[in-house]
Amino acid sequence: MSKPRLDDATGVETVGHEWDGIEELNNPLPRWWLWSFYACIVFAIGYSVVYPAIPMLDTATAGTFGWSSRGDLDKEMKAESVRTAAMRSELDQASIEQIATDPRLRRAAIDGGRAAFKVNCIQCHGNGAAGSVGYPNLNDDDWLWGGDAAAIHQTLVNGIRQPGDDATRMSMMPAFGRDGILTAPQVQDVVSHVRLIAGEEKPSASAQRGAELFTANCAVCHGANGEGSRAVGAPKLNDAIWLYGGDRKALTQTITNARYGVMPSWGNRLDPVTVKMLATYVHSLGGGEAAPAPAADPAAPVAPVAAAQ
Repeated sequence: MSKPRLDDATGVETVGHEWDGIEELNNPLPRWWLWSFYACIVFAIGYSVVYPAIPMLDTATAGTFGWSSRGDLDKEMKAESVRTAAMRSELDQASIEQIATDPRLRRAAIDGGRAAFKVNCIQCHGNGAAGSVGYPNLNDDDWLWGGDAAAIHQTLVNGIRQPGDDATRMSMMPAFGRDGILTAPQVQDVVSHVRLIAGEEKPSASAQRGAELFTANCAVCHGANGEGSRAVGAPKLNDAIWLYGGDRKALTQTITNARYGVMPSWGNRLDPVTVKMLATYVHSLGGGEAAPAPAADPAAPVAPVAAAQ
């Protein structure tokens, strides 16, 4: 092996290889860089001894300090649990209706519900609860099953079409096209009528035929004028708010094959207080409604009405 030569211009030894007349000088590394490199090595060894660092089969070395990020999180969670214990106890004892009418409890429930929503609900309903195709917008006042705090709470506890939950929200729209209840042209006539009552299409012969089909097949759930029914979770059809889309293609798909959206029952996934907080938070988003008036008891005596003078 030939001895590296000295560069004529600089007097520095070359590394010994050359490419197309270009050679590399063997300049030593700067002292500050070398000492920084050595310091990093020492620091890395010390860190590996003190903190968890070296991976093993199922875990990692614990480190002499016994510190871990999981341990820090556990301490913070325990401290937060102690801090909020009194308020959570109050929320646990209060009904969802009482929380809705108590400003202090409601404010605390909204704060807790906002955090729980970001962990459990934004995957489907979005960070701002605006929803997407197949996932309801929770900011508006269109509700399938009711928008008062108690109704929202029940929906959260029991879910929508949740297998194994006897109290789950349940409705089954027929697949009118797939099951042969309506022919393809009849489906298109119903689509025309639905788009007409929603204000998205002008009157037509197709919509007129669809009105008769709608009365015979759809009005029992959606109402004569498409006003919907919360008793069976049938959406309003006479506005421009759509869960799966209101264009002809989307409505044709809905009427032909039906839609069976599912929401988990959170009653067996989250603790009761968190579910109450979630219900209160959703109720606060803008579309929440007051509790419905109780139905009159048909057996109750009727107060006499004074005759007009």
